[in-house]
Amino acid sequence: QVQLVESGGGLVQAGGSLRLSCAASGRTFSTYAMGWFRQAPGQEREFVAVISWSGGSIDYADSVKGRFTISRDNAKNTLYLQMNSLKPEDTAVYYCAAGTIATRKPLYQNWGQGTQVTVSS
Repeated sequence: QVQLVESGGGLVQAGGSLRLSCAASGRTFSTYAMGWFRQAPGQEREFVAVISWSGGSIDYADSVKGRFTISRDNAKNTLYLQMNSLKPEDTAVYYCAAGTIATRKPLYQNWGQGTQVTVSS
């Protein structure tokens, strides 16, 4: 099991950018598929992006495609989410997840505590 800690959230103006990081403990980070999910008040947890253990397979939600970029650095045990052209509807708590299978569903074995992203007009 791996422990995940997110950072980089905060308050940003519409049209701005943020980069989220997810630091993973342990020495088997490279064997996990990694994903980002988000949850707004009163909403279900929503898929954002996922990357395979090798980085060779990437998938994005339609709502963020072209604006967000997921990447990983296995040597540093770190997952990233670069968020550009942010919109107020991107406001949510963002969660990092790790699991054995890359999926759009919230079926990952490990989850971070979440980090708040707020986009204002």
